[in-house]
Order: sequence, then structure tokens, then C-alpha cells
Amino acid sequence: MVDRVPRGPEVPRVPQQRQPAPSAGPEAVRFAVLGPVRARRGEEQLSTGSPQQRALLAALLLREGRTATAAELIDALWGEEPPSQALAAVRTYASRLRKVLDPGVLVSESGGYAVRGLAEGAFDLAVAQDLAAEAEKARGAGDLCHAREVLDRALHLWDGETLAGVPGPYAEAQRVRLEEWRLQLLESRLDMDLEQGCHAEAVAELTALTAAHPLRERLRELLMLALYRSGRQAEALAVYADTRRLLADELGVDPRPGLRELQQRILQADPGLAEPSAPQAAPAPAPVRPAQLPATVPDFTGRAAFVKELGEVLATAEGRVMAVSAVAGIGGVGKTTLAVHVAHQARTAFPDGQLYVDLQGAGARSAEPETVLGSFLRALGTADSAIPDSLEERAALYRSVLDGRRVLVLLDNARDAAQVRPLLPGTEGCAALVTSRVRMVDLAGAHLVDLDVMSPDEALSLFTKIVGEERVAAEREAALDVVAACGFLPLAIRIAASRLAARRTWTVSVLAAKLADERRRLDELQAGDLAVKATFELGYGALEPAQARAFRLLGLADGPDISLAAAAAVLDLPVEETEDLLEALVDTSLLESAAPGRYRYHDLVRLYARACAERDEWPPSERDAAMSRLLDFYLATAAGVYLIERPGDRLVDHLAAPEHPGLVFADRHQAQDWLYSEAVCLLACVRQSAGSGSLRRAVDLLWAAVDLAESGTNSKAYEGVASALREAAREAGDARAEARALITLGYAHSVTGRFDLADEEAALAHELIGAAPDPLAGCWASNILGVIALYQSRHEDGETHINRAIEGFRACDDRAGEAAVLCNLSRIHLATGRTDSAVSLARQGMEMYDAMGHALKGANGRYALGLALTEHGELPEAADRLQEALTVFRDSRQRLWEGMSLFRLAEVDLAAGRPAQAAANAESALTVLRGIGGDWRRAGVLVTLGHGLSGIGQPGRAQVCWREALELFESLDAPEAETVRPLLTPLTLA
Repeated sequence: MVDRVPRGPEVPRVPQQRQPAPSAGPEAVRFAVLGPVRARRGEEQLSTGSPQQRALLAALLLREGRTATAAELIDALWGEEPPSQALAAVRTYASRLRKVLDPGVLVSESGGYAVRGLAEGAFDLAVAQDLAAEAEKARGAGDLCHAREVLDRALHLWDGETLAGVPGPYAEAQRVRLEEWRLQLLESRLDMDLEQGCHAEAVAELTALTAAHPLRERLRELLMLALYRSGRQAEALAVYADTRRLLADELGVDPRPGLRELQQRILQADPGLAEPSAPQAAPAPAPVRPAQLPATVPDFTGRAAFVKELGEVLATAEGRVMAVSAVAGIGGVGKTTLAVHVAHQARTAFPDGQLYVDLQGAGARSAEPETVLGSFLRALGTADSAIPDSLEERAALYRSVLDGRRVLVLLDNARDAAQVRPLLPGTEGCAALVTSRVRMVDLAGAHLVDLDVMSPDEALSLFTKIVGEERVAAEREAALDVVAACGFLPLAIRIAASRLAARRTWTVSVLAAKLADERRRLDELQAGDLAVKATFELGYGALEPAQARAFRLLGLADGPDISLAAAAAVLDLPVEETEDLLEALVDTSLLESAAPGRYRYHDLVRLYARACAERDEWPPSERDAAMSRLLDFYLATAAGVYLIERPGDRLVDHLAAPEHPGLVFADRHQAQDWLYSEAVCLLACVRQSAGSGSLRRAVDLLWAAVDLAESGTNSKAYEGVASALREAAREAGDARAEARALITLGYAHSVTGRFDLADEEAALAHELIGAAPDPLAGCWASNILGVIALYQSRHEDGETHINRAIEGFRACDDRAGEAAVLCNLSRIHLATGRTDSAVSLARQGMEMYDAMGHALKGANGRYALGLALTEHGELPEAADRLQEALTVFRDSRQRLWEGMSLFRLAEVDLAAGRPAQAAANAESALTVLRGIGGDWRRAGVLVTLGHGLSGIGQPGRAQVCWREALELFESLDAPEAETVRPLLTPLTLA
């Protein structure tokens, strides 16, 4: 009796490739690897390129339809010594193949490539596998004739040496493997020949095969049996003698027991050798209940909503084909901890066991699905001998073993959906819980969960559980500082707390101080084998070079986030290519998508990205160049916004010329949207550039973004950045930059009502400009000095400054600037009783603005004209002009001037005898001016509000308003206090 030949190792299966493609037809591309690597369309043989290009195609065809990363392909083609341009070569080969093949066959995915969507029968290896499986099934059913015929068809698919002429270590390994499989198939077919009594016909073929493969004992065994059944007993025994001698000479070993046993049976003329034996089915393995979940952490904290959500999804496994939840998030955010905790809570719902595996998806060598399936099958009680070799067959057996059971599978740290799919149970009552740094949008039917950092309360609670209630309660503020420095990242909090718990002499304040230094923070966040930096390093190490460069350089920019357009400037790449890179970083959880077109880093990830830039960016000057490009982008775009708001204004001509073109906007509203949405990031870029060689451009950017000073929301930040630029310019000894910084700072002070400071900064700027001529800046300084003098009732000084500004703007041919100072001169004339000329000057300024198409500054002209007309007694027109100004200011988001226009309309209402409307407009003005404009302006509005309230019979409220106004004027030592004091009753004054 001779045992049937067991099935040998299978080659990789390609389930995705073997689905009929939508475009399949007589002209679909067919591929062959069982011989030379070929591609055909119909009868036309397509060019597959150079040997290395054919090696790439073969590697993708043999990857089971799964994605091969660039690193894997480089290893496949060149092994341990790839050429310096290996990655570029791979991309070139892929690009050339894509042009030859059908659309959608060669796809780019997750930083690598895959062959997908081949038509049925389009891949010779897949056809051979199907035929071999069909033969196996037919043989098991006892249909030897059909099994032999089908297997013979499979063997005829070989056309010479497998992967002939294809170089590279991967091709060599596959060549050996496929040749071994071919021989196994051949042995199986010959075994069936003998079972069917075709022993005489088999002798010739077996004689040739044993000559070609002299050390292959199974062929020798079949030859001995064929000879014996052909009545050639002596020759059969001679084959054994030859085999024994050859093995001893070549390998120093004896024949295997099966061959020795056959020799003995031939010597004994065993009657059983005359009849082929039927294989006996192996006994079914007994069900095994695995319990592989790791231990849950005893101090699990928070995440109540996620625990409830995931628990509810797993609870739906009964009655469904399968419940799958995929938890994604940055390294260290607690994905595994959450998943293990949820899995333990759900154990009772899965009485047939729980499987667990760390797929090592963040590492360089992630677990192969075939290996994982093997371990799962063994855990479920499957004998090693019953575990097939191919991925597809293992997955099928795995699903069969799970059929009728209720098992929970926890797939931790997955690389991508392709790695996960073969490991999903796919049967009713089972569930899978997946964690990954990648958001698995392509995992069909999965319930996706994005895990973010902890809330401040959860973070403090976790910190307290580890450190102890007593130590944290004594220094609660310091503890809050610690968890904030950790970015509320669970891993970082656990490390920091563990360090503190192990050091009884440290206070929480000591730890907080150590973490306060951003340059040392990541180094401080490590304890034992836990380290935040190491966690981030895994994700960074898996990036492609272009992705890694983007990760490093984008981390250099300050600000809470970055827009796609700004990121493209940093990277010096087209927007489309930049978006692909950023979305790839989002997929790996190293970057977050803050909103459509905006991206941000977690605080600790940003620190790590900057450390990577310091360590890996080459040449180092590229870091400065990237930030210079960002500054240029903001400067060019802000200058464009300024010019849209102020057509004909000459300021832009006097700014530094950026190399980046910046964005172009269709209208002023689009431009304003950009300016205010980018305000925080723009100001952060200005501040960041203050200490570099980009100081002058930084100052000019702040000047071009002057609208932010009047917006209210960004006024304080604008003032702070202007102050920082002034100090930086002073330290650098750059008088021109300092003068311009002083102008922006003086203007910011005037907006916030700090007129003494504004006057001081503008005067110093004017002095510096005298030493370092800067004509347009000099005009601005004179204008600010004149406006401040007006506010402080120094009308003669104010007129002198304003007249000097008019001359300067005319010399610079800046008609917009000239119109502005004419409006300001109108107000000085108005304050000194020259009402007619005040109206004339304001009207002249307004008309100049209108001629240039200045909507925003035209509103300033209407504001000035409205004031003059009010004093002149032309109240209807005054109200019209002020209402027009109000509409533009509100539309332009200029809160300061929106509030002041409401205030001036209230004054018109009072003069027109409409106290109720005056009170309403004054109340609105106070609301708009909250936090902007300063105490002097607020006091003026309060006086008008008091008059309105008094006029509608509310004297008590009026007195309160006047009292507050008096206190404000007195605190400023403003002369207006004398006009308010008589309004208060003696009782109130007391």
C-alpha cells in the first residue's frame, strides 16, 4: 500500500484579482508567470519592459492582490543592496506598466502598488490553482479520471522555467517555490496514474523525472511502484539501491522510512501493492475555546462614551453576519487600552472564545495574514497537518471553523484594511474589534471610531489614579499644567505620572517645570520601555520620503493649524500633490484634519516633527527656506487683500517683494474671509519670523494686515505681535524695520484707545524715519500723530501733523493716503469750529475714495462727512452718510468703526429729537465696542446713551451712564470730564 501524495505548499492566492472585471472581454489583458513573465491583449503580446520592470510586475501579480509597499518592492527587486535611486526606479517602472495595462489594473494605494480587477482566467497561476483545487475535489469524490485530466491541464500551463529571466531575490524565491509546487502537482498526477492502473505508461515519464531530480525520493518511490506493478520487481529494487547509494554519497543520509518500507513490501511481494489505496479522512479536531485577550489595565479611566458605543456595536453580533468596529487614532492615544477594556466587558457575549493578535502594523515588519491565520487555527484546535498553506485556503478554513461559534477577534495595531480582511470571521455571532493608526474607510461594513485625546477632566483623573489623590490635591494647578503639557495624550500622562509616582521627593510642580521646556519635553516623557517619542517614531519610520519631508517641514510652522494653500507654499509643491501628502499623513494619524482644507498637529506630535526636522532635514537650510516660503505666501496674499479693499493705495508698492505669488481672490468678501480665517496663523508666522533674516518682510506683512487691528477679535494679538517686532528690530539695529513696526504698534494703540502710547510710538517712528528715509512710512507716522492730537484736543499740533502728511502723500502720489488725511483734517476743522470747511474737506476725501473704487475707505470718508454734516445741521444727509458707512464697516467686519458709526448715528438721533432711537443705537454701539476702542470711546458712547435715556424718561439709568463716563474720562485725564460733570445731580456727585 502506498499513501497518497499529500498536497504540498500552495503559492499565494489572489482573490481580488480573480473577480471578473467590468471591462473583461476578449481584449482584456492576460498575464503569465509560469514561464517568462508575459502580458497579452488578445493575440498581441505587450511589452513588459526591462528585466527589473518584469520583476516588479511579477512581484505585484504574486502578492495576492494585496498592496506591496515601495520598501517591499525594493527588497524584492534588489535585496539588501538597492541602488541609490531605487524608489524612483520603482515609480518609473510602475508608471510605464500603467500605460501598457488596462485602466485600473495597476493601482497606487497606501504608498505602494497593487494589481487588481483582473478578468476571470486572466492570470495563468490563478488558473493553475483553480484547476489544482478542482482536481483535489474530484479526487476526494473518487473521480480519478476527471481529477487526472484537470491536473494535466494545470501542468500544461507551464511554459518553461517559472519567472524565466526575472532577476531579484523575490523572483528567485518564488521560482523555487513554484517549481516545487509543479513537481508536487506532477507527483500527484502520476500517483493518480498508478491508482488508475496506468503503471506501464508512467514508467518512462518517471524514469526521465528521476534522472532530472535524482534526490527527489517521492519520484523514486513512484517509479519503484510503477516498475513493480509492471512486473519488473528486480528493476524496482535496483531503483532503491541506486537511491540509497546516491543519498549516502551526496547527503550522507539514508532513504526516508516510506521508501524503505516500500522496498521491504516489494521483497515480500506484498499483495497490497497491487491495489491502489483509498485515503482515509482525518478525524475532525475537537473544538477549542481560546481566551487570548491581554489583561486590562486596572486604572482604566474615562472614555465612557466610547466604551458604551463599542459595547453596543459588539452586542449586535448575534443575529448579524458580523459586527466590526475599527478604532483609529494617533500613537499613544489609548486605542489598545480601550479595545482590550471593551473586549473584556463583552466576553460573556462570546462564550466560544476570544482571539487576539498584535498585527505590528506600525512597525517595519507587520504580521502576515497567513501567519496570523495559522496561529488562530491552531488556537481553535486545528492540527498543523490540516492547516493549508495558501492565504485563501487558510481564510476559508478559518471561517469554516468559526461557523456556528460566537467568537470575538481583537486585531490590534493593524497596518491597513488589506491586512485585516482575511482575518475577519464573516459568520453570524462573531465580531471583530480592530485598532489602527490608519482610519479604515475601505473596510466595508465597519463601524469607525476616531479616538481623540482625553478631556482635561479625564486626563487629570488618570494622573490622579497613578500619582495619588493626596499629592495631586495639594497642587491641582500644577497637575493641570502637567496633563496640558502632555497634550492630554494618555500614554504621555501615564509616563509622566509613573515618573512622579516613583520619585517621592518630587513635587507635582517639579514635574510641571520639567515639562514646561518644549525642547526637553519629549525626552522627559519616557519611563522604562514606554516613550512617547518611540511611539511617534514607529509612524514616522513607515512614511515614504515625500510624506516624511512634509511631516517635518509643516511641523515648523507656529499657529494652531495650517491651510492647504499655506502648506503647499511651505513644501514648494502644487496644491494637488500637497493635498495627497497631507491626506496620507491624516490616514496615518500623524496629522489631523481640522476642517476641510485645514490641518493640525497634536502638540506633542508637532514637537516630534520639529525634532525630526532638526535631525533629518538636509540640507539644514531647507528649514529656513520653508519658513521663508510661508512668510512670502502670507505677505503676497495679505498684500493682495489690502489692495482689493483699497484699490489705488500705494502701500503695496512700498512693501518687500515676495517671491511666492500668493492667492488671488474673486471679490473682496472672499479676500476678507481668507484674512480673518488665517488671522491667528498669519500673526503666528509674523512673530516666528521676528528673530530671523526675514524681519523686514515680517514687519511688512503685519502692516499689510492692518485690518486685523480694527477687527476686535484679533486686536490684542496684533498689538502683541507689533510689540515683538519693534523689540526684534531694535535688537537688530534695523531703523527702517523698527520705524514700520512702531507705526503698526502706534496704530494698534490708537485702536485700543491708549492714545499716550500711540503718540509716543508714532513720534519715535517719525524720528527714526528722519534718520532712515522711508517716505510712505513717514506719511503714516504723521497721520497717526495728527489723529492722536485730535483725540487729545491738541488741535494745533494735529493740524501741523496732518498738513505734513498731506504733503507727503502727494509727493508719493498716494491719492488714497491723501484722501484719508483730508478726512482727518476735516475733523480737526470741525473741532475748531470751521464747520463749512470741515464739510468740504470730508466731501473731497469721500469723492476721491469713490473715484478710486475704495469701498472700505470710502466708508471712512462717509463717516467723516456724517460728523461734519451733523455739526452743520444737515441731519438727514448726515444720517444717510453714516448709515452707508455702517453698512460697509459691518460687511467688512470692522468692529471698531461699526461701533463708532452706531455711536455717531445716535448723536444724529439726539440732534433730530429721537431719543429712543438714540438710546437704541448707543446701546448697540456699546455692544459692538466691547473689548475694542478703549475707555475714551466707551465714555463718549455712555454720555450719548445717558442723553437718550434721559429723553425717554429714564433719568436713573442716565445718571448711571454719566457716572461711569465721568470715571472713565477722569481716569484718562481727558478734558471731556468737564462736560459730563454738570450732567450729574448733586446727590449722585456726593
